[in-house]
Amino acid sequence: MELHEDKIKYLEETANRIRQLIIETLVEAGSGHSAGPLGMADIFTALYFHVLRHDPKNPEWPDRDRLLLSNGHICPVRYAAMAYAGYFPIEELKTLRKINSRLQGHPHRTALPGVETTSGHLGSGLSQACGAALASRLDNRKNRIYCLMSDGEQDCGNTWEAAMFAAKYKLSNITAVIDRNNIQIDGFTENIMPLEPLRQKYESFNWHVLEINGHNFYQIIDAFNEAKVIHEMPTLIIAHITPGKGVSFMENDYAWHGKPPSKEEAGQALKELKSREREIRNSHNK
Repeated sequence: MELHEDKIKYLEETANRIRQLIIETLVEAGSGHSAGPLGMADIFTALYFHVLRHDPKNPEWPDRDRLLLSNGHICPVRYAAMAYAGYFPIEELKTLRKINSRLQGHPHRTALPGVETTSGHLGSGLSQACGAALASRLDNRKNRIYCLMSDGEQDCGNTWEAAMFAAKYKLSNITAVIDRNNIQIDGFTENIMPLEPLRQKYESFNWHVLEINGHNFYQIIDAFNEAKVIHEMPTLIIAHITPGKGVSFMENDYAWHGKPPSKEEAGQALKELKSREREIRNSHNK
């Protein structure tokens, strides 16, 4: 599907609405992660509303693309995107982290149709993606495997074992995305365990690597499209992300990695996001 101005406006408005749902969900739960989900709203919007082959009414469709979320703690953005796409009622978002809820603080595969893996143990997602990609190849399926990872979990050795495996078996049906927001729970990534030169590391492991602005829908979708025509190796997209995107007092502050807003903070956040909604509308009406 080609991109046009109306589609970009739709994606920007959808991402903004998803950010509002994230805030509403977190303040209702009283716990959870804020910065990562807000930062990744544009990537999830692009996936669920443009890139993925999926069917919310038939989440077990055998030929669907698989979306694996390795850094499960940012699941509020996945839940919000899924609800907005029609996998379950938006009202159910209010049950996040509640007893017996399908929306646990880390995704549970058997609890919610459309969730491919149980995640939360950082560093496991890329290995799971390798298994899914190899299985799809053996089954002669043409679907793609998308694996979303945090930058902080690149500290985990399991990730690099999977990177070697994917390159050895030329798993070109894998597109991995690193949320390069430069923060983790204890501070900035480059202070805790420096990752750079991250691109060159993956390239030395025989991956095709792209770097993008993770808030620019043209760049996001162009990168996903390019990955589809790479047949010799897996593709990694390093998405440069502003943690807490859209909420001024959360942006680039690692203190918001693992805490929700208070009611007063949520009110301020929603005010800013609704103002952004008007900006998007006006910018595309010119």
